[in-house]
Amino acid sequence: MPLSRRGREMPASPIRRLASLADETKRRGVRVYHLNIGQPDIPTPPEMLDAIRRFREPVLAYGPSAGLPETRAAMADYLGGLGTPVAPSEVLVTDGGSEAVLFTMLAVCDPGDDLIVFEPFYTNYMGFARMAGARLTPIRTRPEDGYHPPPIGEVERAISPSTRAILYCSPANPTGTILRRDEVRALLDLAIRRDLFLIADEVYREFVYDGVRHTGVLEVAAEAGALDRVILVDSISKRFSACGARIGFLVTHNRDVLDACLRFGQARLCPPTVDQVAAAAGYRVLSRYVPPMIDEYRRRRDRVMEEIARIPGASCARPQGAFYVMPRLPVDDADAFATFLLRDFQHEGRTVMVAPGDGFYATPGAGRDEVRIAYVLNEDDLVTAMDLLRRGVEAYRARRGL
Repeated sequence: MPLSRRGREMPASPIRRLASLADETKRRGVRVYHLNIGQPDIPTPPEMLDAIRRFREPVLAYGPSAGLPETRAAMADYLGGLGTPVAPSEVLVTDGGSEAVLFTMLAVCDPGDDLIVFEPFYTNYMGFARMAGARLTPIRTRPEDGYHPPPIGEVERAISPSTRAILYCSPANPTGTILRRDEVRALLDLAIRRDLFLIADEVYREFVYDGVRHTGVLEVAAEAGALDRVILVDSISKRFSACGARIGFLVTHNRDVLDACLRFGQARLCPPTVDQVAAAAGYRVLSRYVPPMIDEYRRRRDRVMEEIARIPGASCARPQGAFYVMPRLPVDDADAFATFLLRDFQHEGRTVMVAPGDGFYATPGAGRDEVRIAYVLNEDDLVTAMDLLRRGVEAYRARRGL
């Protein structure tokens, strides 16, 4: 029997689609260094794990669909400390940041509607849009411009009668780009002028380097008197090195959007209870936990850039935030190259896994010579992995006669 069109067209994640091949490689006794996925190796705050151990409720019961009151309050206090007052009632806890994005798309888009995104973009936006029956309208950004959005006129020309929102990520996955305040304000002004929502993915808010300041969408919207126009999506995954907790949240002052997302949340009942308890504990120690973590990632960023420079023919824009780089490599097909690394290449019993770049684009053919690298390994392993990548490029080019 045939699948639904949605089921047939749902894209595989470029971050995970080679996972079975990696498992086969490991079964052959080859060690695989994972640069393909943004799984931090820095320990989760012990206070979060202690909160889980101290959980003593006799029944692990359903919680409120919008999230536990103490968790919503902790998230609101956190955002308020960044300069934008947020009420707990304006926070909806979700099953990870992924569900926050999906709920938002479901709330603002009907089937056939579209959202403007800046490519390369977080690959799962494509999957969420397909699940919602929506489409992505990509606007290309380029490494020569630091992957910053083009002039606002170019963005406006991409708007059609079916456009419902503009979605951006800052600091960006996969490029590490941080939008300037004037860029965020220009996008907000455009959203107001063309009656659109502005959706901001700020999962990597703390991950900023070199004295660059992150500009939050709520901060800009408050100044413009347009808080009902914006939706913030966020997650504890990266901030607390707690990807497996699956706690995200969305924030909006728009009561209609919030009510719709709450009803979506009621359909899935509630977000995970114990993980919410851990999240609330994490926010109480955030100011102590984050600074040394960011220093560590900055050192890793610098080391990765040094190692990329050692690969003849490679180029890469220097990221200002997050923990990814998107280098261009001297290969003809990044997907084939990533497969080659796992299936046909090893050096001293080791190889490396990367995410092919084409999956971070909606434009056909884009990203064929790019890969995404997540610098989430300790520095020694990172250097080893990057050396394997350099050797892998040499071996692949020799194999292909490039």
